[in-house]
Amino acid sequence: MDDLIQENEDLKRRLKELTAEAANNESIMKRTQARELTLLRADSLAQLLRAMVDGLRESYSLDAVSVVLLDPQHEVRHLLVAGGDRPEEFKQILFVDSLIGLAPQLAVLNKPWLGPYVGADHHLLFPGASNLKSTALVPLPRKDRATGALCFGSHELTRFTRHHGTDFLAHLGAVAAVCIENAVNRTRLLRAGITDFLTGWHNRRYLQQRLKEELARAQRRAGTIACLMIDIDRFKGINDGYGHLAGDNALKEVAHRVEAQIRSMDTAARFGGDELAVLLPEAGAAEAAKLAERIREVIAAVPFALTAQIERSLTVSVGVAAIAPGRDETDLKAMADRLLADADAALYRAKALGRNRVQVGCG
Repeated sequence: MDDLIQENEDLKRRLKELTAEAANNESIMKRTQARELTLLRADSLAQLLRAMVDGLRESYSLDAVSVVLLDPQHEVRHLLVAGGDRPEEFKQILFVDSLIGLAPQLAVLNKPWLGPYVGADHHLLFPGASNLKSTALVPLPRKDRATGALCFGSHELTRFTRHHGTDFLAHLGAVAAVCIENAVNRTRLLRAGITDFLTGWHNRRYLQQRLKEELARAQRRAGTIACLMIDIDRFKGINDGYGHLAGDNALKEVAHRVEAQIRSMDTAARFGGDELAVLLPEAGAAEAAKLAERIREVIAAVPFALTAQIERSLTVSVGVAAIAPGRDETDLKAMADRLLADADAALYRAKALGRNRVQVGCG
């Protein structure tokens, strides 16, 4: 009789444990579904990345969340910049050229890996985190390969172990991977309408939109914003003498050399014809003039291959202007137009004074 009572108590205890486990699994499933909906509804690439880090950390009460994204061509980073965001501000998004070397498990991550946090193996995955005891690494699968990973860290040793089920996590990783792919494709399409096909830079429309945003930011921070207007000297002679294909090659190479000199936070645009513009947030006239002089020297230093047989040395003239929006100024469009006009006027003074020079505006 005592054995039957004991067995009955054991069964009751086991039933209670299973019921609690089922309730916990149901809670996890509901949180997972809610978080997946949030990821699917993200309006932009930047919003999606923030939801993946901050949202998942909050939903699952985690101590650390980071996302590894395979981005060997820097496309995702460029798309963020094109949308007005700065990749360096996403501290928990790790943009990498290869998954090898970051953590041993990532090289062969085809399903979620759960286990103890090992500093020597995992510290690169969790920048700024400390005292982690266990971790879950969830692949972001696309077309039979991992394009990155969701990385979860906990101060609890038993939060993630090899004995835990991984179906929820695997599904979450698959949904997150699809969301990233969709967000990247959507951003590509959006960028296509604001991008110059020849140089790959933004067009004038985008520059004017971005300028108003940066002016508003400078106004909030009591900062300064600068603009460069760059024009290829005697560009018409290239088109007339060697053909428009040679002119296109010259313009593309000038854009390439300029892009190599500017910061990721700067915005470069083809303003029209052979005139290029560079927007420099958090820069004054003196700093902008130094950059302009460096660009002028880089352009003049090495001849350009206009065709397979023809090389020519080219020069540029650069106009520089800067503006510090006052707290009480409300017409951002007027300020934007004034900055562009000042830089353009400085450019034409540079050309009038003999070309191949930098001129700082008076505004």
